[in-house]
Order: sequence, then C-alpha cells, then structure tokens
Amino acid sequence: LQSTAMYGMGPEAMPVVVACGLALLAIGNFIDALRGNLPARESSDPLPVVLILIGLALLIAIIGFGGGFILATSALFVTTSAAFGRRAVLVDTAIALVMSTLIYLAFDRLLTLSLPAGPLERLL
Repeated sequence: LQSTAMYGMGPEAMPVVVACGLALLAIGNFIDALRGNLPARESSDPLPVVLILIGLALLIAIIGFGGGFILATSALFVTTSAAFGRRAVLVDTAIALVMSTLIYLAFDRLLTLSLPAGPLERLL
C-alpha cells in the first residue's frame, strides 16, 4: 500500500513489523531446538483432521451444487464437532441449522451482504 501520510508510519510499515516479530519467534525456536528445550511431540490421531477435511469438502460441494449457505455451514459444523469428539449428531445438526440460519439472516437482512442461496434461503 502506498502511504498517503506526509509524516509518521503508513500502512506499509505493518508487514515489516509482523515479519520482524515472526523472525524473532523463529530465532527463539531455533535456539530452543539447538539446546534441546523443545517439548515432546504429542501422538497424532488423523481422524479429526480427516473429518474436518470432509466437512470442508462438503461445504464446497454443497455450495457448488446450489445447496446454499445454511446446509453447507451446517455440514461443516457437524463434522467439526464430531472431529472434536462430540457424538450427538442430531443435536449438533439442530444447533447448526439454527445458528447458520441466524447468521444467514444477519448477513442478508442486517448487513445486506449476499451469501450463497439454496432452497432453504429462498424460503426465508
């Protein structure tokens, strides 16, 4: 971004600040690694990652095939909650449908921003 201010810092300074902070963190991690101070790694379970990836794929597919925002985000919500260990699928589906409907209405009616519309959105 070009600076329009004649004095002080402009918007081009912020990426430099962030880059310097990340560089300091990288140097600190490198020093800790050389000293052997890094914590032991936790065991990994690929199932939660796979469930979240399935949810993202469902989100893309549902929106791509015209299912709309409410169904797509509900599918993502249910798969993400299952990835975090929750097994109440019907309750999560109800929560997801209510929350995504409220979010859709807030964006559509209050903010007048258009989200992908499907059959449920056309009923509202």
